[in-house]
Amino acid sequence: MEALVVRRLGDPTVAPGEEASPFAAISGDHPVPELSSPTAVRVRVAATSLNFATFLQVQGKYQERPPLPFVPGSDYAGVVDAVGHGVRGLRRGDRVCSFAGLGSFADFIIAEEKQLFLVPDGCDLVAAGALPVAFGTSHLALVHRAQLKAGQVLLVLGAAGGVGVSSVQIGKVSGAVVIAVARGIEKLQYLKSIGADHVIDSSKDNVVGSAKSFLKARGLKGVDVLYDPVGGKLTQDSLKLLNWGAHILVIGFASGDVPVIRANIALVKNWTIHGLYWGSYLTHQPRVLIDSLNELLSWLSKGLITVQISHRYRLVEAHLAFAALRDRKAVGKVMIVMGSSSKSRL
Repeated sequence: MEALVVRRLGDPTVAPGEEASPFAAISGDHPVPELSSPTAVRVRVAATSLNFATFLQVQGKYQERPPLPFVPGSDYAGVVDAVGHGVRGLRRGDRVCSFAGLGSFADFIIAEEKQLFLVPDGCDLVAAGALPVAFGTSHLALVHRAQLKAGQVLLVLGAAGGVGVSSVQIGKVSGAVVIAVARGIEKLQYLKSIGADHVIDSSKDNVVGSAKSFLKARGLKGVDVLYDPVGGKLTQDSLKLLNWGAHILVIGFASGDVPVIRANIALVKNWTIHGLYWGSYLTHQPRVLIDSLNELLSWLSKGLITVQISHRYRLVEAHLAFAALRDRKAVGKVMIVMGSSSKSRL
């Protein structure tokens, strides 16, 4: 089978097989994984998602560092290819999605039955493969942790990325007033089309001034929930907009700059600061994560949320996918589609 194999840590935007690339050349001779337990399932991967965590993983900058060589992993969707004799709820041909720390950038992956989710009829497999990490992160952050309520104001930084787009949609499903911050007119137009109440171009607008003008026009005092996958100066500026009792959701640091939130101000303002490492819920509170993903799949089947696929690449073009993520070209998700020659650009 084909697989993207990380042979050494390095820049994932360098093409597989090149001397400076962290990846081995793509070939079809990587071994097909065998069922590892009676309840194991082998899935033929249709599509796997590229998340910022994968970018960091290949560079060796993620909090979990697997031994070399390894096949990167993320959320994915596909079709059941084989099942262990102890599997009761799945059979060959079922359409499923899941997430993995390793292994999904390949034609086949092994997962335990309990880790797989049936994809509802009518849902596209590529969209289902893009859903678990981005939408799962935003759903747990906004619904479970911040307990976002109808009428509250949600400020989303980096709103045109995978987690950003998902948080805007979940905010609207929850009945919030959503302010979305991104860079570039095309991204802002898309965010308006999915329901953002106010959009701000961080490349040229004064974020604080624009947000305050909007809030004043709506008769709103400030921001109740800050969703932050960016960090840096943008975070520091956004703190000026927060209400007393606001929730701050620390999702990531795409800017490369980890912000400092002063504890004395958090005390006076009664802010709640949530760190959110989504993957750790599988270890510590798996039922919460499972219920969250099942609700999201239900929302997807009902059309309450949509998954925006910005770019599609073949496995051999993975370096181009990483470059699109690095250069912030995506509006929504960047996907690796197995066995496909198609790719879409902004």
